[in-house]
Amino acid sequence: MSLDAERMSRVDTAWLRMDNDVNLMMIVGVWLLEPGITLAALRRRVEERFLRYARFRQRAVPDLLGASWVEDQDFDLSRHVVATKLPRRRGQDERTALKALCAELAATPLDPQRPLWQFHLIEHYEGGSAIVVRLHHCIADGIALISVMLSITDGGAEPPKHPQHAHGHDHAHEHEHDWLADAVLRPITDLTVKAIGMYGNGVARSMEMLAHPQAPLWGSLAVARHGWQVVHDAASLALMADDSPTALKGKPGGLKAVGWNEPLPLDTVKAVGKALGCSINDVLLACVAGAIGRYLHECGDDPSGKEIRAMVPVNLRPMDKAWQLGNRFGLAPLVLPIGIENPIERVYAVRQRMAELKGSYQPLLAFAVLAMAGFLVKPVQDAVLNLFARKTTAVMTNVPGPREPLKFCGSTLRQTMFWVPASGDVGLGVSVLSYGGGVQFGLIADTALCPDPEAIVERFEPEFEKLLWLTMMLPWPGEEGAAA
Repeated sequence: MSLDAERMSRVDTAWLRMDNDVNLMMIVGVWLLEPGITLAALRRRVEERFLRYARFRQRAVPDLLGASWVEDQDFDLSRHVVATKLPRRRGQDERTALKALCAELAATPLDPQRPLWQFHLIEHYEGGSAIVVRLHHCIADGIALISVMLSITDGGAEPPKHPQHAHGHDHAHEHEHDWLADAVLRPITDLTVKAIGMYGNGVARSMEMLAHPQAPLWGSLAVARHGWQVVHDAASLALMADDSPTALKGKPGGLKAVGWNEPLPLDTVKAVGKALGCSINDVLLACVAGAIGRYLHECGDDPSGKEIRAMVPVNLRPMDKAWQLGNRFGLAPLVLPIGIENPIERVYAVRQRMAELKGSYQPLLAFAVLAMAGFLVKPVQDAVLNLFARKTTAVMTNVPGPREPLKFCGSTLRQTMFWVPASGDVGLGVSVLSYGGGVQFGLIADTALCPDPEAIVERFEPEFEKLLWLTMMLPWPGEEGAAA
């Protein structure tokens, strides 16, 4: 192996080895641009901005002890930024054809002998252009990749200067990738529990304290309380019941289908949340639960009284370090009340479940499981991670994007969507993305479990409209009958 090889972090190694026959660990995104751009312009932008991150010139090379990042001596940009035709069946519109192409690419492996990313340009699409981006999850998590993608837009910020970007290898950077794993893999000794409990203000900052413990932390009631929380959350993860059986659970077949809706006005979503005393997130997740519940009901699978669990990524890195690559997130099990028909009641149920997750160390402990999995041989890793698959129906992420539309190569990025990969035998990936004053709902599904994800997607807006209508009927402050 090359002397310039950079050791891959344990968590990233786990993601590298998580590919299986039915689920590939790729983040897939689409950008719709107006007017169109050329392949030459896209390649020039990728070379000037994207490749400033040395990682995108490196191959992932597995070995007996894990994996390493190794410079691709035969790197050829034309293999990674390609022109792609949009196949269309007779009578098929462009949007439907693009969704079919995205689904096909989501189920097509990247070349393991090359850096694990690719841009596909459809030069002529709806009067402009479309770009489909595929990046393997072992490179970075969603927060980091969004930071990278923002950096290649017109006026995007360059990554901070760092020796790793120039030379591809830096022991300090390697240590930076591993400190989270080192911290959470230590036995939960008194000092570790106290470090978790005393730093406050979120799991990410708690993890910073674990990485750089400085002050004595003995003899505090807060220490005991947070230590108990860690033990409780560890037990909750281990003893979590398998998920409710629905038509969305089962054995995936490996073929994918994707869908996304037109944006809803973000200001309207905010107004509904404010009127109900809930967060935007509560409102959106309640609409997701309602859309899934309505879909199951219309498929003859009665959701009454049922709940399903979605694993929600939780960022574990300070946002000022979002540009750093690698995976630094945990997973929180969020219960979606798909069996509650009343939209208002459903929002409050989601709010309660979100409140139960706040202050929980389950995301931290889930990160520890992923880090531990990076030490194991693949069959054992698969067995460990399948525990998560049995206990969940979906992977779901909610990402806030820029409020104003961005420019790319002089064109306007008018719409964007991405899809998260699911691991093990999980067959559903749910994405909620705000961008340019709108909020969108996207879905990727295994066709053996959900042949038409568009049937769920198209129910998202009606669920929100019902919630909006009911909210408008509530008494306003100052009106007769309004709550004091």
